[in-house]
Amino acid sequence: MTDPIWRPDPARIQSAHLGRFIEAVARAHDPSVNDSASLYRFSIEQPETFWNAVWDFAEVRASKRGDRVTEGWPAMPGTRWYPDARLNFAENLLRRSDEAIAIEFASEGRPDDRIRRSLSWRELDRQVAAVAARLREQGIRPGDRVAGYLPNLPETIIAMLGAASVGAVWSSCSPDFGVRGVLDRFGQIEPRVLFVAAAYRYNGRTHDCLARVCELLPELPSVEQVVVVPYADPDPDPSALGRPAVLWDDYTAAGAVGAGDRPVFEPLPFDHPLYILYSSGTTGVPKCIVHGAGGTLLQHLKELLLHTDLKRDDRFFYFTTCGWMMWNWLASGLAVGATLVLYDGSPFHPDGNVLWDLADELDIAVFGTSAKWIAACDKAGVKPRETHRLERLRTILSTGSPLLPESFEYVYRDVKADVQLSSISGGTDIVSCFALGNPMLPVYVGELQCRGLGMQVEIRNENGEVVADETGELTCSKPFPCMPVRFWNDPDGARYEAAYFETFPGIWAHGDYARLTPRGGVIIYGRSDATLNPGGVRIGTAEIYRQVEKLDEVLESLCVGQDWDGDVRVVLFVVLRDGIELDDALIDRIRAQIRANTTPRHVPAKVIAVPELPRTVSGKITELAVRDVIHGRPVKNTSALANPDALRHFRDLPVLAE
Repeated sequence: MTDPIWRPDPARIQSAHLGRFIEAVARAHDPSVNDSASLYRFSIEQPETFWNAVWDFAEVRASKRGDRVTEGWPAMPGTRWYPDARLNFAENLLRRSDEAIAIEFASEGRPDDRIRRSLSWRELDRQVAAVAARLREQGIRPGDRVAGYLPNLPETIIAMLGAASVGAVWSSCSPDFGVRGVLDRFGQIEPRVLFVAAAYRYNGRTHDCLARVCELLPELPSVEQVVVVPYADPDPDPSALGRPAVLWDDYTAAGAVGAGDRPVFEPLPFDHPLYILYSSGTTGVPKCIVHGAGGTLLQHLKELLLHTDLKRDDRFFYFTTCGWMMWNWLASGLAVGATLVLYDGSPFHPDGNVLWDLADELDIAVFGTSAKWIAACDKAGVKPRETHRLERLRTILSTGSPLLPESFEYVYRDVKADVQLSSISGGTDIVSCFALGNPMLPVYVGELQCRGLGMQVEIRNENGEVVADETGELTCSKPFPCMPVRFWNDPDGARYEAAYFETFPGIWAHGDYARLTPRGGVIIYGRSDATLNPGGVRIGTAEIYRQVEKLDEVLESLCVGQDWDGDVRVVLFVVLRDGIELDDALIDRIRAQIRANTTPRHVPAKVIAVPELPRTVSGKITELAVRDVIHGRPVKNTSALANPDALRHFRDLPVLAE
């Protein structure tokens, strides 16, 4: 499609933060900067000036910035950012302390069945101060680890901000992680304090958490204190945990501060560890990725203010758990002064309208979700444009996997015609994005609108050459502030360097198979390690998913390459609607759909129906685990999967021996 599916109107362009930022850069630094394209060039050609301009525009709070922007430039890895700066992440998120609403929380269900809470900025401030004071009383110091095994609750945000106030390092897992999955993560980082929920709600059921915590604690000897949030279970018994444990209200009361007292914010270096996030862990024990406070803050402010155009009075929602980096990204919305909307539960209980109901109920302006959920709404026939007002909804964000062109069309046809649909892409590795939205640019079907400012994103072929309008590896060839500070337990940096710089030395290789379009948009075709190579030709799995999932009979699909007769053949697994059988006629339709819209090499040699697809705990389908299973190789870490039993559907299939 050569024409955009949406263009911003003059009023939106006029009110965008990005427009004001362009004017500020032109006035102070370079009068030739007058639009998004010239600003992007400026940002990669004059990175130190650009990031200083972001700092000033976002009004970053710091006791000291210093004159040096970088040290060791352009070594990658090796460049340090703002080596003389001192700041506190939590102080930047708690700029407001008034009676306006900082956090809205809702559990799953219809409005009359939900758990609903609102928290003012003043109350948020007070509770963070109490948690921070209590942590200090317990001897928690900068660099100590504080962990959360929690749903997406206000208490999770509060505990994280309390830890950041002190300078402790925060790490979290959502309560749907199994015991082994939690131990694979927290066991490596040895937290001293563990915040847990008594229970959580999902798909109409309440799930107990404390029994799992009882299993965890004997293998987490570092934990000195457990704090139990009585969510979804009003009367939990923390004494059963066999470790010093206390209820949330008692913990915050013990750290009580005066009514007008603010948290005490520890001034820390720019690269002081803030978060530990984890790789998916499907190929072994998860890598513990350490992100710095300053880099995370500056990158998130750039993305939320300039790319997302988040405003101070907006309601900001992202459907996420605390085991996905989008939770960390969502939390930074507080630094803009926006109200966070948190949700715990299934996005399809009681039906596919539940999150659209929430958007109406709470006047959400920026609504974030996954590409798979948008596709599922389309398949389920959900048409919010006919049933909801969505008056304040201005931007829809999508990530987690490539957003299919049909999903773009669905949003503008059946959700809202005048909305900016921003497909965004980055990852846990950078706790942010390489490509994302732009409020001043049009939206084209199937494309991410632009590369992130300050990120020299280029596509390289297998020889490492930069290519234009061709598929290849998504890379970043200059340092950026939100690169990981390090990996945990990687003293010489060898694992860190191998993860990102082994393919192209000195250049970040992200592991996405992508193309940069002539108009500056980005198309993601899937993960590089999941690309198919029949006849030596690389094929992105997203190209096949797009065609297969157009068929009404197919709910979702997964594609892998099977080693066969000295080559690789394409094997496609499909999950079908209830009552549909995979007969020869449907297989022929699937193959014809793929052949007609791609190339003969994309056509699967085998099409196989399965009842479910294996997913990581963050909800992404995992082609690598299936590829290992069909080749008879062990899956190294099934605890990284939300539904490891799904792998049995792929073992010892006679059809794969034919």
